Amino acid sequence: MNYDEISIGDSASFAKTLTESDIYLFAGITGDLNPAHVNAVAAGEGMFKQRIAHGMLSASFISTVLAMHLPGPGTIYVSQEVQFRAPVFIGDTLTARAEAVEKLEQRRWVKFHTTVTNQDGKVVVDGHAVVIPPK
Repeated sequence: MNYDEISIGDSASFAKTLTESDIYLFAGITGDLNPAHVNAVAAGEGMFKQRIAHGMLSASFISTVLAMHLPGPGTIYVSQEVQFRAPVFIGDTLTARAEAVEKLEQRRWVKFHTTVTNQDGKVVVDGHAVVIPPK
């Protein structure tokens, strides 16, 4: 969708169940081998008592929503503000959602409220994104 086709309140979402492989692949790609993510013994001694997914892995699904659904292919990410609200565990099903909340007329950019929730409806990531919609 281009700038003119987007209305305040438009929204889209993407869901995925996180696997152990997802976490290891993300760790390998980013180099973030924090034991909280990849070492079950060390993570078992930590505050969550088990391995957790990388916060940025959870937040990355927001990019999927914006780039593939709303506005869609050709979208350029300008900024993303995130707050990590709760841990994400292997086997959790995450739903990333973006809702258009402001049209920035001067530049023809769009601001979205972005969230990621788990299968229980708990918000695990909350924030805002600004994008340049495709022409």
